[in-house]
Amino acid sequence: MPADRMLATVLRAYQDPPNAAQTDAIFGTTATLLSSLNNPLNLSLLTSHFLTARAIWQPSPVLDDNGLQTCLRIISVYNTAASHVRRNEIENSANAHAHAAGGGKGGPQQQQFPPTVAVGSGVSSEEWARAVAKGADDRSARWQHCLVLTGVLMGMEGEERRTLSRSLRWTLAQAVVTAANLALEDPARSGPLGSGAVVLALTYAFPLLSDYVKRSLDCDALLPAIVWSMTGHEGFQRGEFLRAIAGDAAPERNVWWPANSPSMVRLQHLVTRPLVQNMGPLTRLADFAIQHAKNPNIVLEIHDELLTFTAELLEKWELCPLSGIDLSTEMTILPPDVLQGPWGTLWQLLKKIMYTVVAALQPILRRALLDPYMRHDFLAPAIASKTLHALRNLAFVSSRQNAGSFQVYTFTYLTSLDIITRYPDACVAFLEDTLPPAATTQSPQTPPPLAQALTLFYLNTAEHLPLSVPTPACETLMIGPAAALLAPTSWLTQVQQSQSRPPQPPAPALALELFEAAHSCVLSALSCPEQHGALTAPLVPFYVDALLASFPARVAPRQFRLAFRTVAQVVSPPFPIAASHPDLGETLLEMLLGRATTPPGEGGASTAPLDDHRHGDGQADHEEEVQAPPSLLSEQTTLLLALVDAIPYLAPPAVAPWLTRAAAALRAVPDPAMRDVVRRRLWDVLAAGELDVERAAVGVAWWGVGGGREMVLFGDSDGNRGSGGGREEFMMSGALGGAGAGEEKERSML
Repeated sequence: MPADRMLATVLRAYQDPPNAAQTDAIFGTTATLLSSLNNPLNLSLLTSHFLTARAIWQPSPVLDDNGLQTCLRIISVYNTAASHVRRNEIENSANAHAHAAGGGKGGPQQQQFPPTVAVGSGVSSEEWARAVAKGADDRSARWQHCLVLTGVLMGMEGEERRTLSRSLRWTLAQAVVTAANLALEDPARSGPLGSGAVVLALTYAFPLLSDYVKRSLDCDALLPAIVWSMTGHEGFQRGEFLRAIAGDAAPERNVWWPANSPSMVRLQHLVTRPLVQNMGPLTRLADFAIQHAKNPNIVLEIHDELLTFTAELLEKWELCPLSGIDLSTEMTILPPDVLQGPWGTLWQLLKKIMYTVVAALQPILRRALLDPYMRHDFLAPAIASKTLHALRNLAFVSSRQNAGSFQVYTFTYLTSLDIITRYPDACVAFLEDTLPPAATTQSPQTPPPLAQALTLFYLNTAEHLPLSVPTPACETLMIGPAAALLAPTSWLTQVQQSQSRPPQPPAPALALELFEAAHSCVLSALSCPEQHGALTAPLVPFYVDALLASFPARVAPRQFRLAFRTVAQVVSPPFPIAASHPDLGETLLEMLLGRATTPPGEGGASTAPLDDHRHGDGQADHEEEVQAPPSLLSEQTTLLLALVDAIPYLAPPAVAPWLTRAAAALRAVPDPAMRDVVRRRLWDVLAAGELDVERAAVGVAWWGVGGGREMVLFGDSDGNRGSGGGREEFMMSGALGGAGAGEEKERSML
């Protein structure tokens, strides 16, 4: 069909009532005409009528439900047409050059080349772009202009193409921004569809705009539209898809989520919406708008809106039966068709929600650090607290398979903590607002996965706040919940104990993380004796007892050593508790030494190698420490290594006696290779600089004239070397002596 007849036909089709069956044909014909019409006036006419076509834009259920899908097709039509026009222009130029080169050979051969036929419409890219832009006239809305201009700009200049002149490129980019600003100035006239269309267009056009043009955006008007696009009907629908899932689930009939339910169809439709699929570029646009919004109150309102959205999402997830399925048991609860399809889609969508919200919170925190208005003392703690509340609301997502371990989340979380720790009242208020219920920590019944995730977030956050809260609050809000989880009667301790007696049902997915978080929270409180000295003395025996009861079944060797070393440091000089309870540090070492040297049959530590898979690599915490493979770590050697780790923190008069007792304990280790691991660690403490000047002097004297050298290297406090039974005089390190096996062994240690 000739282009003129096709144009007349499509113009008549534009005036027809909306018909879903005809829509695809209208879009296809329009795209064809845009790249084939050779009259710029017809291009302008086609665009003008296309943007006011009744068949496309008349309000209808289809348009209301798929409005942004229609907007995306508008962008795509003009992007495709612009790409074709540009390609045709390049081909026509190449053909013209080839014809000129062939006909330039002279003579009769020049008449053998027929005149070239233009590919496509023959309209140049610049002429085409100007004609289309003229079609975006006053008959259509500004937000529709934004769609057309974005499509033209993408087709001509996208993917590092440089088709247009610099002036026309700048004019088109500025026209996109101007159309967007005018549309956002009057949100009542543009409506939700218009605001969403502007945001959709800017997500595609934003990378093509220069920094100068970007600064022309009205970020105060753009920012609310962006957040509405994220959380509203065209975005994540304020989590209403979770309410729909809850309506289809019937756990009392063992129907968790029917594979052909309406909520599943809705979920599939939601993840294909243009803005949901384009959340990455949308968050970059939000970052720019937050940083360049002139009114900081707009940013604060957006912050509140994100907090409200996450609170609604958490509430809907709590009411959804699927929230009661633990990661460790979902394979046995959900049918395969749900696991392989919608279950993964649901969690991918929830993760996308978390990434989007956190990516929007990060620039708010960055601005709170720099903006004089937002970093003021009356706003800074509120911003940090609200951000932590929002992250807590998303904890059921971030705690799943460590989904929160990405850089933007870490920055947002730690920056919020840095801000709030400057305000003790804000710290106490946050901990009080998020304190887990007693049933979550003290009850012997395992709480639901959501409660576990919230408790984990609470403990991980509380771990950072002991220096910022008063002693009563520390005892009530930090030590109380953590100690309750470590108590022998808590559900967490019972779960951990049951896992040491297989076969047992799988432990909750967060059980180990909760156990470690509870230990870290207590250690954090213990590490602040200046503020909480009254709590340290009664807490230390309870904690060390819980630590010994947990090892090796529930605490890895490296974790045990780190925890014990921390406690030993807290109860030793110069910390205040060492003055009020001078024997507490040595008492803890006595407990450790007694368990390490008691035979296994009498309740002492086992000498068998620890399970490699359960206890990790067994490496020491300090880089300079001797690293032992897991096969050389037993419960006994780990206890002795922890004892040696604690010696640098003892009072100077106690260093030499405990070095002697540690060296003497080597004889209780039956395996020579394991014994050598402890021996090397003892030498490392003496020689690697872990002792301060005063304690190092004690260590040198003990090694040289106190018999330490013979005890460590040869296992005899009386100088009896090895199994030969020979006796030699004590010598200081470096003294001359007869060469023998003992000296060779000492040189290998040094």
